[in-house]
Amino acid sequence: MSEYEFTVSLRIRHPTIDPATITATLGIQPQHAWKAGEPRCDPTGAQLGGAHHDSYWLARLMDEPQRSSGDVSAEAMILKTLTLLRREQAFLDRLSAEGGVAELLVSLHARTDFRLDLPSDSLTLLGRLHLAVALEVHSHLPLETPESRAS
Repeated sequence: MSEYEFTVSLRIRHPTIDPATITATLGIQPQHAWKAGEPRCDPTGAQLGGAHHDSYWLARLMDEPQRSSGDVSAEAMILKTLTLLRREQAFLDRLSAEGGVAELLVSLHARTDFRLDLPSDSLTLLGRLHLAVALEVHSHLPLETPESRAS
């Protein structure tokens, strides 16, 4: 099994919902959130001009990146997340019906090729929960090798 590091986050966009409603419903604190109509600001709070067109909510579902192993994998974390989100089916149904989009954001970092295998049960559950999956794949150049030093 090739090693890779990964994080999994939950990202929600919605035309009008108050992010506090998402936080209260899911019981997860976001790292970033804003409500449609609020002024756009940079990370320091300085206004950038204009207003947000939609509401946005993003929460990391892991304290820190994990390195894949026999016990830990992105697939296992996705399945664990789906199991937890099943109890919020009605809320996710409502988000989707109102034009919102919920997705699992999986960030992957690797030096070599690897693969993810999502079983059909996980894919079916993703569909039932109206969850998209966004994969961010970050490749890192291998560390200097003896061949590259010789050039």
